[in-house]
Amino acid sequence: MRKLIVATIMSLDGYVEGPGGNVMVLPMDGFFDEHNLERLRAADTLLVGATTYAGLKSFWPAVAEDPPVSPAVAADPTVADVHRATGRRNNEIGKVVVSDSLTKDDTAPWMDTTTIVRRKDAREAVADLKEQAGGDILMFGSRTVWNDLLAAGLVDELHLMLGATVLGGGTPAFAGPVPPLRLRTTRRRDGSDNLLLVYEVAAVG
Repeated sequence: MRKLIVATIMSLDGYVEGPGGNVMVLPMDGFFDEHNLERLRAADTLLVGATTYAGLKSFWPAVAEDPPVSPAVAADPTVADVHRATGRRNNEIGKVVVSDSLTKDDTAPWMDTTTIVRRKDAREAVADLKEQAGGDILMFGSRTVWNDLLAAGLVDELHLMLGATVLGGGTPAFAGPVPPLRLRTTRRRDGSDNLLLVYEVAAVG
């Protein structure tokens, strides 16, 4: 069975967005970028909600062609290769977007790699995906979707990048009860104040 892995960054006080939905207040540094690329390469399906999908689609195709359009690359050209590779992997990976409003016409330039699933069908669709052969199923962002799947017992691992910042408000990472978690590993990188915590999620029921 394939694993469903949620990878997200959060503040020390547990927020995945700052006030007003601002994600840019989180320290998304080179360690964060490298981990995301590592997870993308291990996966063959990217599962996201509509808001995250729109953000990825508006950003990564251009970065794949011209990395300096990324503010991170413009500020630090040494991360250009990671951003180019991330953009190209986002272009090619199969994507499943959970949305009641998106249509096929909304998926360009990713029309050939995107499948739309309606919210009422999401749990069943994800359970079916997990039964198929292949690599990991990966989720970025998409806090509403992954919290629902976590409550349903469909998430296997949480990869939480703990950012060295305190926001004092915003959108909390967790929206409800969380199944028991088992810490599998921690990781840090020289030059980064972030800490990666990898948890296995206990089976529900």
